[in-house]
Amino acid sequence: MIKNPALKLYSLVVISILSCFAVVYSDVSLLTEPKPSQPIPINTQHAPVSYTKDVKPILDSRCVACHACYDSPCQLKLTAFEGLSRGATKKTVYDHERLEAVEPTRLFVDETSTEGWRTKDFFAVVNEQNNSPQDNLNKSLIAKLLRLKHDNPLPTTGKLPEDIELTLERELQCPTLDEFAKHQQKHPLWGMPYGISPLTESQETTLLNWLQDGAKSDQTHALSPLAIAEISKWEDFFNGTSLKEQLSSRYFYEHLYLGDLHFKGHPPTEFYKLVRSKTPSGQDLVEINSVRPFDDPNVSTFYYRLRPITSTIVDKDHFVYELSDEKMARLRSLFLTPDYTVTALPSYDQVSAANPFKTFSELPEVARYSFLLDNSQFFFSGFIKGPVCMGQAALNVIRDQFWVAFVKPQTEYNKQYTQFLADNSEHLRMPASEGEGIGFKQWRKFQQLQYHYLENKDAFVNNVLWQQQAANLNLIWDGDGHNENALLTVFRHYDNATVVTGLLGKTPLTTWVVDYPIFERIHYLLVAGYNVYGSAGHQVTTRLYMDFLRMESENLFLKFIPLNAQKSLHDSWYQGIDLALFGYFETPSFGTDKEPAIAYSSTDYKSEFFAKVQQKLGEAAGKADLINRCQQNCTNANSTAEQQQIDAFMRQLANLTGNDLTALPEVSFLRVKTANPDQDPVYTLIRNKKLRNVSFIFAEDLRREPEKDTLTVIPDFIGSYPNIFFGVPVAQLADFIDQLKHSQTDTDKDNFYSHYGIRRNNPEIWQYYDYFNQKHLTQQPETGGLFDMNRYENL
Repeated sequence: MIKNPALKLYSLVVISILSCFAVVYSDVSLLTEPKPSQPIPINTQHAPVSYTKDVKPILDSRCVACHACYDSPCQLKLTAFEGLSRGATKKTVYDHERLEAVEPTRLFVDETSTEGWRTKDFFAVVNEQNNSPQDNLNKSLIAKLLRLKHDNPLPTTGKLPEDIELTLERELQCPTLDEFAKHQQKHPLWGMPYGISPLTESQETTLLNWLQDGAKSDQTHALSPLAIAEISKWEDFFNGTSLKEQLSSRYFYEHLYLGDLHFKGHPPTEFYKLVRSKTPSGQDLVEINSVRPFDDPNVSTFYYRLRPITSTIVDKDHFVYELSDEKMARLRSLFLTPDYTVTALPSYDQVSAANPFKTFSELPEVARYSFLLDNSQFFFSGFIKGPVCMGQAALNVIRDQFWVAFVKPQTEYNKQYTQFLADNSEHLRMPASEGEGIGFKQWRKFQQLQYHYLENKDAFVNNVLWQQQAANLNLIWDGDGHNENALLTVFRHYDNATVVTGLLGKTPLTTWVVDYPIFERIHYLLVAGYNVYGSAGHQVTTRLYMDFLRMESENLFLKFIPLNAQKSLHDSWYQGIDLALFGYFETPSFGTDKEPAIAYSSTDYKSEFFAKVQQKLGEAAGKADLINRCQQNCTNANSTAEQQQIDAFMRQLANLTGNDLTALPEVSFLRVKTANPDQDPVYTLIRNKKLRNVSFIFAEDLRREPEKDTLTVIPDFIGSYPNIFFGVPVAQLADFIDQLKHSQTDTDKDNFYSHYGIRRNNPEIWQYYDYFNQKHLTQQPETGGLFDMNRYENL
């Protein structure tokens, strides 16, 4: 296999249990010689140390900040004791150069024992040899990395030394115990926590004492009687025996398997995964570890089970689907109560199973679409916030900010729509049907299939669904009058993203209108059919296919725009490229030949369209954005005078554009310091980077137009990966904004961050991190998780 360092910069480095940061590899130039390695002294006087009470809180508050998900350095996941026991590996998850798929390494799924992981090239990070206090410390990589940090502390002011490389694309080596002596001589500043303020003496002592005692776990995972009863009820529901129940449950599983399921009213820390098991309810769960949810289970009988999640919940891969009696009744009314017949269960053949329009052709279209709409944020989160965790090549298919609305389900034409999708299922094939060896030839085939589908869709929509009527506001789903999933905002933060309900920020450059076939294909392309361990061909073709869905959604929005404005609006989305090169996919050639039946009173059609939609939706439109799009009365009547003053400054901040934002990274958390520190308000600053187009996978910097960047300010947490923390006293907000605007040179930026930024080596950084996590989990106890520090920059 070719190994090109310039392309394979996606996985991450060295081991540590108590840090969030991986060991990076580049030569270090030091003013002093590194201290020679000494045996770690034994502490014979310490009290017993509990993993659950003493150690896990330190791991959760310091180490999980980076050691979670697939972007954990060296795949060392510290969200669970099982991840610590598994250890680390030199194998990478992210490799956009590999020609073939590699074996997956999912914790809890692909192996269930430490011995099993050793056969998959994972090595120990705690002592697994003679159980003596000396060996437990001096043959533990974690203890050695902690001691390395203790002996070679970083400076506490200014930026980190240039030797400390932080980019996710850095080359990683992940030293084993045998390699560590050489490693520490070459990289003495790379102790744990890596590139950030150290643990306290008490935290370090607790961890070393625990390691000295053998790194044992005393954690248990007992379920309450209430949880057991609820699990039994839902497993009975998912394992119904009629053909209608079995096909419906397959549909539920293939859409819910990636999310975190939560029982309404249960403790906010209890979550479950919906899995396929070889064993029925009441027996020990034996999960079927298929890569994709529609892969052949290779057993004659299997069961849908709910597996408790025992890992620490982190924000970056946590998106929640709530289960309740009301939800079960809703699913029954959509899928089981209607009068239709399932004649046979579909196969798990790769070509057909990867195509939901074939697999579920006998399920009513309106049932499938309503299921997605009810929780549209959850299903968008599947590709926005799934466990891939690092997806710039996948996410560069979307803009930094855009709004989403949905076409209303056409219940009166349910049978016709169901038949249309079945008839066109071959045109709706997706890359997963071709396996891993897919290439440009197959992509061209998908391009042709998409064209033919759009031709057929245009005729069907005009002649059947819309009955030759022009586009109007009644065609937009209204959330049934109360469901805030009716409108979404998506923010992209380079290689990660966030989706929220409602319309946040100023009117974006692009907007989407999504119908059922688009929605379903997004899920099966980027979630159910996507393999992070797959070949480069699979990953690139998936990205290219997503172009079709983005453009189809954009062009569907254009149906609601006056004809004389469609081309100029469309061209503004694809600047700097030859549109003729992209033919009918880059131009609004289908279904845009009728004037919309919408009475516009201005030429700002995007803003006016969504203003009309918001007005029509009422409660379902969500709360108004009083900071970024304040129209008239911007004051919250329930806020204090101080809060109103702060919000006024935030509106000034939100109006900054272009070069005024030069000093800001993608996502910043701003803590406004007041006389009541426990109640300090928090805002997220999101820099929306303008691109001339999003039609290419690479060379994003060449398409940048920084002078057109905008800023969105949200009085809440947006994003799982903060790039910087700010701490600004109320009295200094005006100066903060002024300094930001004038931070154009490196010197100005350095002064700005020295004054207001919380740099990585600032001793206060962990206090800020703890405050933000605590506030986030207080505000969002069920949907929130711990923030990740892998993208925290050296500013």
